[in-house]
Amino acid sequence: MTAPHDLLDRWIDAHFDEEVRFLQALVQVPTDTPPGNNAPHAERTAELLAAFGFEAEKHPVPAQEVHDYGMASITNLIVRRHYGDGVCVALNAHGDVVPPGDGWSVPPYGAVVRDGRLYGRAAAVSKSDFATYAFAVRALEAAAGEVLKGSVELHFTYDEEFGGEKGPGWLLARGLTRPDYAIAASFSYAIVTAHNGCLQFEVTVEGKMAHAAIPETGVDALQASVQILQALYECNYRYRQMKSHVPGITHPYLNVGTINGGTNTNVVPGRVVFRIDRRCIPEEDPAAVEADVRAVIAEAAARQPEVKVDVRRILLANPLKPLPGNKPLVAALQRHAMAIFGEDIACVGTPLYADARLYGEAGVPTVMYGAGPRTVLESNAKRADEHVELADLKRATKVIARTLLDLLA
Repeated sequence: MTAPHDLLDRWIDAHFDEEVRFLQALVQVPTDTPPGNNAPHAERTAELLAAFGFEAEKHPVPAQEVHDYGMASITNLIVRRHYGDGVCVALNAHGDVVPPGDGWSVPPYGAVVRDGRLYGRAAAVSKSDFATYAFAVRALEAAAGEVLKGSVELHFTYDEEFGGEKGPGWLLARGLTRPDYAIAASFSYAIVTAHNGCLQFEVTVEGKMAHAAIPETGVDALQASVQILQALYECNYRYRQMKSHVPGITHPYLNVGTINGGTNTNVVPGRVVFRIDRRCIPEEDPAAVEADVRAVIAEAAARQPEVKVDVRRILLANPLKPLPGNKPLVAALQRHAMAIFGEDIACVGTPLYADARLYGEAGVPTVMYGAGPRTVLESNAKRADEHVELADLKRATKVIARTLLDLLA
């Protein structure tokens, strides 16, 4: 007699070419964020899911709310598959992605398959897990439908690059979903149970423009900014002494990503704007981190009383912390990943931040697991020639399907 898990594997093997075509169709619809005009991709996804008999609820975020957020359009999708009384497991992946940039050897939205890899922007992060999760559920229903209890929800959302507040955060805040467990998009060779948080700030330094021939008549905003920046960068020496206890996460760090200012070479800069990214380890309190960053800026600015400094927070993404209730998820994923990949799959943290944290903040035991390589670097995620190994896609689909069977049988 064939074991139920083997039946799942066979179904996925038999339908894998269809899964690849599904992923190609998803990659071929751009979702560059910014500008973040992502409702068309949601419409296409819903159309593709309908071909499987999966009805996708469309939850558009109001246009003014999206505009104020800095994006063009967001429609989040929920597919609900109910099998009876029992736990509800949500599977979340995001469709938005950074623009492709230069240096591609293939068209970034061509979804080219070459040498066992599917290339394209978002092929790895994280449209691949639209496919992983949808086809895992299809396999589950086709091969084990008669023994299932509980329910599965597919959450396909579209603002992870902006922090997730209008994606999973928006769905959870409005009571549109309340799962018992959540699995969010990630890679195949580790189960992520924690991730860093992130605070981002925009700092505006106002001085007074002047002709470069008579600089004493102005107030140099760039010179003041340099002193503030030096004080901020010196914080990294202190942060390196703050070690996280979570494997895979080291210490906090601060980065200045953009600087803009000045009007011409022969003009004393009257205004400079720069943006800071401060990563928080799971042990840190983001409110205390924010207060510390603001204090460092204020102390450096106080030494230059002629300038005016404004600090505006533009992002708060809390860390994902492991919740005790995630043990059934971790145990099932590790067991089946070992069976499919033939190696131990560790539980780790990641220095990235993701919208998975929003499920954790809502009290939902959450882990991150999906299709992809051992590291972000290997997949070229957010770089030219982003790709997913098709072997990893197939195996991750099997692991998710087997895990769902354990949770719902």
